[in-house]
Amino acid sequence: MRKQLIEYTSPLDALIALAKQLTAYELQYQMDSSEFFSQYRQGTTSDDDDFVEWAGTYQQYLGLYQELDQRLQYVA
Repeated sequence: MRKQLIEYTSPLDALIALAKQLTAYELQYQMDSSEFFSQYRQGTTSDDDDFVEWAGTYQQYLGLYQELDQRLQYVA
């Protein structure tokens, strides 16, 4: 997959885009991202480009989700 830099106007837009990418992987491989990532971290998946990108996308998603969740806690 060719890498490209995409800039989003808000963190929420970025989170939605990452969620869409994760959904595409989940449909393609018939596995939930959290289950995949657990297997990936244990070393039970291959290091194919798709899996490396999926793991990276999931890590970005988790980090951004956590950041937004913390921001929302301050608002509430």
